[in-house]
Amino acid sequence: MPPVLVLIIAVLAVTYAGPAIRLTTAPALAIAFWRLALVLPVTLAASLREARPAIDRTTRVLMVLSGLLLALHFWTWIASLRFTTVASSVLLVNLRPVIVWAIAAAWLHEHPGRRERWGIALAVLGATLIGAGDARISLGALGGDLLALAGALTAAGYSVIGRRVRQTIGVWSYATVVYGVAALTLGLIALLGRSPLTGFGSRDWAVFAALAAGPMLVGHTGMNYALKHFRATTVNVAGLGEPVGATLIAWLAPAIHEVPPVTALAGGAMVLAGIGLSLTDRRGA
Repeated sequence: MPPVLVLIIAVLAVTYAGPAIRLTTAPALAIAFWRLALVLPVTLAASLREARPAIDRTTRVLMVLSGLLLALHFWTWIASLRFTTVASSVLLVNLRPVIVWAIAAAWLHEHPGRRERWGIALAVLGATLIGAGDARISLGALGGDLLALAGALTAAGYSVIGRRVRQTIGVWSYATVVYGVAALTLGLIALLGRSPLTGFGSRDWAVFAALAAGPMLVGHTGMNYALKHFRATTVNVAGLGEPVGATLIAWLAPAIHEVPPVTALAGGAMVLAGIGLSLTDRRGA
């Protein structure tokens, strides 16, 4: 399957993560833990059929660090949804292409081409318009906004490490180690903080399973696959299609039917244009 198609499918798969999380009252740690843990048997089985080259110490350290950052990303982002609006949270997390740009330039010496730079600016501005209508700035929501910003920073680090490591490590082997480290980290944090990981209702488990199957297995793994073929900035700009898809789902689903304002529709068009510019930038990959 062409890498660009994998990336598009991956973005579509993560669109319902935010709305789904709001359907459960389970603690943020439990949501993050189970969306990772439930997907591990699948990634492990796939990794056993994958060629496994010798892994040097630096790569092993980077994979562990990537898992730690992924754990912190899920924890902080999911927790932010409890203290601020979905729009405000998504707005701040969507700053990650800019953060990825800075980290990748400093560490990997990867710089987006002129077309992609315009794509990043256009997509980030469009994502801002989508969330701006419902965003709320208040002292009460400040803690949630800071958590969302932490989610953006940790996601950016996780993505850039993925770009570095995926040049030599297969996607399933990489995903198994990173997801496993992240799940173990969240499990230990939950144990030390006495946050429950069991005892939830059927609706909660359905949400956990849905998050594992779509946003995690297809979404994150698809993006990790794409990191071998595209710059980390390109993959993260494509990820800004998430709020566009979420807006369309909320609009078209009869049970929700939230009609987006004109600014959100304009923002969605800008995001899609920005993604198009980034994906068609021929300057290196």
